[in-house]
Amino acid sequence: MPPQLHQSSLPVLNPLLRFSPPSSPDTPKHQRESKITMPKFTVRKLIPLLIFVLSSLSVLRLLRISLKSSSSASSSLSSTTFRSSFSQQISANASQSALTEKELKLLSDSITSRSPCNVLVFGFAPQYLTLSSINTRGITVILEDDNTKTKAEVNPNNTRIYSVKYHQMEVKNVYNLFRHARANPACAPNMYSIHQGSSDCKLKLKDLPQEVYNTRWDVIVVDGPRGDDLEAPGRMGTIYTAAVLARKGSSNSTTYVLVHDVQRTVEKWLSWEFLCQENQVSAKGNFWKFRIKGRSNASRFCSPETALIRY
Repeated sequence: MPPQLHQSSLPVLNPLLRFSPPSSPDTPKHQRESKITMPKFTVRKLIPLLIFVLSSLSVLRLLRISLKSSSSASSSLSSTTFRSSFSQQISANASQSALTEKELKLLSDSITSRSPCNVLVFGFAPQYLTLSSINTRGITVILEDDNTKTKAEVNPNNTRIYSVKYHQMEVKNVYNLFRHARANPACAPNMYSIHQGSSDCKLKLKDLPQEVYNTRWDVIVVDGPRGDDLEAPGRMGTIYTAAVLARKGSSNSTTYVLVHDVQRTVEKWLSWEFLCQENQVSAKGNFWKFRIKGRSNASRFCSPETALIRY
């Protein structure tokens, strides 16, 4: 038999659940229902729920804005994007950085493949003096606007260095110059506009040596003038001029145009506008290389299908 336990040894347990006595049939219905208690929501319990709802609404709104922006984005670039983009990026770069080894090799290979040839360089750097040793039987012309770097001289290797003055365009006005170039027939890519002294095209470079206009160039390098500051003259005129000079001659002729510092917005977009992405053949570092076919009577620079900048 199991051991007997004395009543006094058992602990006194309070019931965990209490039951109300069943209501009698005579109790009114509304009194019986009043005994059913609903859960109480305190302010402390409602705050996390409210925060969760508001956070969810904020996330949904951000997703909606993001989807709307991505669906409306295209290769067309607005004036606001244009101005803010180059204003933020341009001041962070050096005015004229030296060529890296791979950039110099791209330029050297381009000249070697066409030597002896005619080479035009906008902007002076000591590295460009080595081009004369590559292009020994050709002609190399360097244009520089900073008198402290060099002065006009002729060296034994047919390399001529000219001191020039670029009329002030200023980088901060590049957007207006873009609009002007597209709207003005005088800025069309033909040799008539660049030869006319009274041309209305604001991008036309004035007072360059006559040799620049009269020679058909095989290689053109754009590495000047300064373009690292909003007040700097910028390379709007030199890239435009290079694009026009490269189209001189028949369709059988071609010109290599190399643009340096394309990490900067202005140089990049000017190259897209006047040299055209369809003509780009290679890139090394911050050097872009374009192959331009001769078309002296061309009415526009790029085909409408490949234009990357639209207003």
